[in-house]
Amino acid sequence: MLGVTTQAYYASLVRPESNRSKENRKLTDRIEVLFYENRRCYGVKRIHDALNDHGIRCGKKRVSRLMKERNLEAKGKKKFKVTTDSEHKHPVAPNILARNFAPERPNQVWAGDITYIWTSEGWVYLAVFLDLFSRKVVGWATSKRLTTSFVLLAFERACARRKPSEELLVHTDRGSQYASHLFRKMLAENNSVLSMSRRGNCWDNAVVESFFARLKVELVHGERFTSRDHIEHELFDHIERFYNQRRKHSFLENTSPLMYESKYYQVAQAA
Repeated sequence: MLGVTTQAYYASLVRPESNRSKENRKLTDRIEVLFYENRRCYGVKRIHDALNDHGIRCGKKRVSRLMKERNLEAKGKKKFKVTTDSEHKHPVAPNILARNFAPERPNQVWAGDITYIWTSEGWVYLAVFLDLFSRKVVGWATSKRLTTSFVLLAFERACARRKPSEELLVHTDRGSQYASHLFRKMLAENNSVLSMSRRGNCWDNAVVESFFARLKVELVHGERFTSRDHIEHELFDHIERFYNQRRKHSFLENTSPLMYESKYYQVAQAA
């Protein structure tokens, strides 16, 4: 049916593997290692960059073809869903940030938000604060209830880790946890000014929304978490060991948040 003679077919079975085939097989094996080392999160572009980091030079089209042959496809996104309830009587702060997501130095602007993850024991809520300079998660906490206390804990951890010395701008949505008296009091005690997104406008806090979207794709979707302790362990591993230290970020010149900050401080010290 394929127009191949019997003689040609049997000859192909004993024909030695070409050098090009050997190179492709070795390269594909290396691509697969990098793909799973980075938790099936990297597509063609980031795999290509990772190969370059290891001194392996090849074209993106070749990487794309080899990944397709091995069925190595990065996890996909799901549609965004608005979850913030801003119907409360607490005062609302103005949008000081105004979508200026590129501060000049670390500890100048932090952005915070909350998301939720399902486990066999029920919902787990995750509060994070990101430094917008490096997109690094500087503080986070979890809770089984959507309260102000775990947001305060996340911010307290961020301050303990970073120890900001100058006035800090903290941007959030209009959720009651951030508009509460307790959160505003903690901000004042830490020389921080509150900025809030406009009502129902997720783009005003797009960096944290993007982080949560990638977190759901890279860690949550398709996985089953048996307990709250289970997801707490997985979040620590993903945020502290993978995202902050290793995950390449397109905004950060394809480096990790940790590496991006390290380069900044090296240049600052040299100056």
